[in-house]
Amino acid sequence: MEYQAPERDAYFLLFDLFRAGEIWSAIPAFADFSEDLIRAVLAEGGRLASEVITPTNQLGDQQGCVWQDGLVTTPPEFKPAFNELTAGGWLGLAGNPDFGGQGMPKMLACLVEEMLWAANTSLYLYGTLTVGASLCIDAHGTQAQKSTYLPRLYSGQWTGAMALTEAHAGTDLGIMRTKAEPQADDSYRITGTKIFITGGEHDLTENIVHLVLAKLPDAPAGTKGISLFIVPKYLVREDGSLGERNGFASGSIEHKMGIRGSATSVINYDGATGYLLGEPNQGLAAMFTMMNYERLSVGIQGLGAGELAYQQAAAYARDRLQGRSPTGPQNAAGVADSLLVHPDVRRMLMTQRAFAEGGRAFALYVGLQLDVAKYSPDDGERRKAQALSELLTPVAKAFLSDRGFEGAVMAQQVFGGHGYIQEWGAEQIVRDTRIAQIYEGTNGVQALDLIGRKVLSNGGSTLRQFVDDMAQSEVLEEFQADLNEAYDRLVRTTASVTERARQDPNLPGAVSTDYLDLLGLTVYAWLWARMAACAPNDDFGQSKKLTARFFFARLLPRTLALEKSIAADTSALMDFVGDQF
Repeated sequence: MEYQAPERDAYFLLFDLFRAGEIWSAIPAFADFSEDLIRAVLAEGGRLASEVITPTNQLGDQQGCVWQDGLVTTPPEFKPAFNELTAGGWLGLAGNPDFGGQGMPKMLACLVEEMLWAANTSLYLYGTLTVGASLCIDAHGTQAQKSTYLPRLYSGQWTGAMALTEAHAGTDLGIMRTKAEPQADDSYRITGTKIFITGGEHDLTENIVHLVLAKLPDAPAGTKGISLFIVPKYLVREDGSLGERNGFASGSIEHKMGIRGSATSVINYDGATGYLLGEPNQGLAAMFTMMNYERLSVGIQGLGAGELAYQQAAAYARDRLQGRSPTGPQNAAGVADSLLVHPDVRRMLMTQRAFAEGGRAFALYVGLQLDVAKYSPDDGERRKAQALSELLTPVAKAFLSDRGFEGAVMAQQVFGGHGYIQEWGAEQIVRDTRIAQIYEGTNGVQALDLIGRKVLSNGGSTLRQFVDDMAQSEVLEEFQADLNEAYDRLVRTTASVTERARQDPNLPGAVSTDYLDLLGLTVYAWLWARMAACAPNDDFGQSKKLTARFFFARLLPRTLALEKSIAADTSALMDFVGDQF
């Protein structure tokens, strides 16, 4: 497989669509980041992704990881590539400058993350868990914890891992059994078993910092009794050097459908030494700092996969000669025309492209809200951006990963029989992308979070404010009427669900996935109309406008069916009794 980072589109989104330079100049933390610097960062990130990391992608899938006596060996090509990734400081791109991070905007980090996800999902998983752990420690750690862990995580000298899930308790974290017993030296003895621990054991770095959820002896029942602990693979001395091996080990690694170069361990904690991160019994709230980052990041994983799949499929369709155009031969000198003459092939390619480029704009928009929420000097702007980022995070995770998988399957279909053959790479993209819809909270859970906690909890007020803001944007006139109808449909459906849910407790779960898709399609339509309005008058801009027209003509109409489905009575689901399954 080959991959080229979408740098031209990245520049367009940052500087033409979102006018990031104007936004950053009003935020003191970003005032020194010039357009030239941002372009240089994106160019080097693209080079790293395409030239260094992409060549390890298929090799990592073929070789996988190896477990022996508690030790995990990654594919041999991974370590040199990971070393080059970390040597450039990429894991600290948006990190706290006080502890060695570069302090760059999240918008920029979203673009770089997409490149790294597309280049090799398995390899970048070790990186994204490290970035997430850094965010959590930065937000909730003591000064000593930050000084000890952040510089080494930002530099990639150490990596991070997140230990939540137990075999009997998936999403229901309140019934976890892992225990944390206080010790005289203010440490804790952590005992229990966690499963599905990405990067919990590997050979890429000298130390692995686990963030582990566990319960104190006197903890309240349920999720209110969960605490969070830093549990390093090797204990850290006061001078920062590594001491003895901690009391935990990998019991096995999972044999997975995809992301085979990413080691997913069962981890057994046997009286391991841990250190409280944040306040007692507030671990779930602290962990959500990491989880919310990971949810956006996993959405961007789907985006990167969708872009990679599109690039492979478009290149194959250009070169593959098969059949003739319905309007007559287009390649009269050849034995056949390219696949691009076939309308159904174009449907698949245009769908992939529209969702990939729309998704990139959406990911940057969410990243922008996170930047404003954290750094804006205006308190009102910070609160508004925080509410909007909370509303859109589950949409980013689920909609981006769903559309990424949809695009991967379409790419496989464009390849035909070759899409089912390992050497072409399309089938690997399908396998690797599928997990994004499952981990960090399944997409069904994301939809429930959206409709329950982000919409119904406040009667849809944040959603309506967002729609009002979208309606104020400058868009291409030819899309205005369809866009207004989409806004009305979303507001009308939200009001209906809010009213009906008061009488029907099954309703939120019955309509949540359709509602998330309705919101996602509406936001993409808004972004496409904006992109078309500011597209330049060149080949790039013409492609933007044509893709926008395709989105409005062929993809936005999905919202009509979604509204109809959401309006259906829940009896269509709930009248089917248990034994009938």
